[in-house]
Amino acid sequence: MEQWQRQSARQETGVEDDPRVEALRVAVARLRRELAGYPAELPDRGVAEEELAALDAMVSGGTPEVPRLRRSLLLIAGAVGSVSALSPTLTEVRKVIDLFGDMPRG
Repeated sequence: MEQWQRQSARQETGVEDDPRVEALRVAVARLRRELAGYPAELPDRGVAEEELAALDAMVSGGTPEVPRLRRSLLLIAGAVGSVSALSPTLTEVRKVIDLFGDMPRG
């Protein structure tokens, strides 16, 4: 999606005022860049890339749903969690997702 389209979508949904959404957008973009630049073969790289793309789409569309954020985080962590080079950036994504609040307990 073009930059101006994202800005327009954020304005329409009122997301532009939510710093959590912008922080998640930045953290996801950073992890996507670092994963793309990671030279080693990862068996689940595709899973991580798909979930990062899904996270990016969620934050572009408005305030995302916490259960969906956490599901994506688990899939990404499972795919790249053992890669120490990506650990700090993955931790950053997790911390930002935590800003959206806890899942309700049943």
